[in-house]
Amino acid sequence: MVQSILATLRTNGLKALGLAGLLSVSLPVMSAAEGEIKIGFLLKTMQEARYQTDKSLFTARAESLGADVIFDSSGNDPLRQLQQVEEMLDLGVDVLVLQPVNTATAGALVSLAHEQGIKVVGYDSMLQDGPLDVMVMQDSWAVGQLQAEAMVDWLKSNRGEVKGRVALIRGQPGDANAAALSSGALKVIADHPGLELVADRSHVDWSPDMARDTAENLLVEYDNAVDAFICNNSGLAFGVLAALSDEELASADQVFVAGSDADLRNVQLVASDVQALEVWKQIKPLAYEAADVAVKIARSPDAEISDLIGEYTLIDNGFAEVPTIITPVFAVSKDTIDATVIEGGFYTREQVYQN
Repeated sequence: MVQSILATLRTNGLKALGLAGLLSVSLPVMSAAEGEIKIGFLLKTMQEARYQTDKSLFTARAESLGADVIFDSSGNDPLRQLQQVEEMLDLGVDVLVLQPVNTATAGALVSLAHEQGIKVVGYDSMLQDGPLDVMVMQDSWAVGQLQAEAMVDWLKSNRGEVKGRVALIRGQPGDANAAALSSGALKVIADHPGLELVADRSHVDWSPDMARDTAENLLVEYDNAVDAFICNNSGLAFGVLAALSDEELASADQVFVAGSDADLRNVQLVASDVQALEVWKQIKPLAYEAADVAVKIARSPDAEISDLIGEYTLIDNGFAEVPTIITPVFAVSKDTIDATVIEGGFYTREQVYQN
C-alpha cells in the first residue's frame, strides 16, 4: 500500500510537471552545519505569513538544544514534499518533523521514514489513516467554534437576532485540518436554526484568489446579501475581503468575516474595523513543543514516546491512537487585540496600529 501511494504521487506529479518539471523538480535543501543531532523540519508551504514565524521559532529552539535543523517547504505540492522527505532521509536526519501537504496520503511519507528507523513528529495538521509517532497541534476544532460563536454574537449586535446567510470558506479539499476547523464552526451553525449555510466550499492550495472568486460569485447570487464568511485561515479571509471591498462591503459593521492564523495584515484589518475576527493560534508553544519533542526523541530513540513528553491526549487518526500535544487558541477582535497578540509578544503595537 505504501509503495502504491508513493508511486501514485510520483506518477501523477510527473505527468503534471512535464519535461520542464522533471528537469527542475529537485530543489536544494537548506542545511545547517554538521552536528551531533539533525532534525528535519518540513512545512507544507510558506504561502501564509505565519510560517516564517514557525520556521524561525522552531529553528532557534532546536539549535538552542544543540541540534542542527534542515528546513524546507513544499509549496503545497505533495510530490515535492515526497522528494524533500527522501532528500532529508538521505542527509541523515535523526528525526523528521512534518506538516503534511496531503493529510490523506502523508502516512506513506511516515512509513518511508520508518523504513529507515526514523521517527516522525506530526506538526500542525494531523495526517489520516497512517502511522505517526507523536503529534503537536493546535485545537483546530476550537478555532472554528470560536469563529462561529463570535459570528453569533455579531449577528445579535448588528442584526438583532441570530439569523442570516453564512458561507464557510474551507482550505484544501480533503485536508484534515480544514475539516477540523470547519467542524467546529458547523456545530455552532447547526445549533442555530435561523442561520442559512449558503456555501461550504473548499479551495485548492488554500488559495486566496479562489476564495475571492467564491465570494464574488456568492455576492452576485445573493445580491450582496451574505451576512458572514467563516474562513479556515487568514489568507482565505483576505481573499473574501477583496471581493467585499469591490462591493464597498469590506467593513466589520456590514459583513462578518473571520480568519485564523492571525497574519499581520489581517490583524491590522481587525484593528481598522474591516475584518471582524481573527484567531491567534500561538506559534511559539507549537514550535517549541515540536522542537523539544524532536530533540528528546533524537537523544533517546529507543524510549517510549509517553516517557519523553509531558501532558498529552490520544487522538485516533484512523490508523492508531496518536499521542498528541495540543496548544491553545485565542479569539482576536478589535477589543482583544491588545490583550492577545500584543501582550503575548506576537506583534508590537506599532506593527498592529501602524504608528
